[in-house]
Amino acid sequence: MSTETRPRNIGRNISRIRELRGMKQGALADAIGTSQQTISSIETSETVDFDKLVQIAKALGVTVEAIENFTEESVFNFFNNFYDNSANNGAIHAANCTFNPLDKVIELYERLVQVEREKVEFMEKLMKGK
Repeated sequence: MSTETRPRNIGRNISRIRELRGMKQGALADAIGTSQQTISSIETSETVDFDKLVQIAKALGVTVEAIENFTEESVFNFFNNFYDNSANNGAIHAANCTFNPLDKVIELYERLVQVEREKVEFMEKLMKGK
């Protein structure tokens, strides 16, 4: 086993970030004003022209450094931290809530029931008129 580190494959990183963002090659191509075939070519290359890399990073909503330093491990760390933080923030925000969400659901349900009653009354009036 070799201890040599492989050079980072920028094209593969672009591909993985694009996939994680749920973006197709065609959509990325449209965003930077090129063809889908060009994006395919970029994603198979080890290096990318810096100006093109800046455009791609902007279209993907990440920094150039994020593309250059992308690893699968960093993605999992991000999502794990995001989940942990969002769970905590949710609890904090719920404590500051000024209304009971259940009351809002009941209110909405009562409005829906009232609308249905009005529909029934209207239909009964139409039936009596015939």
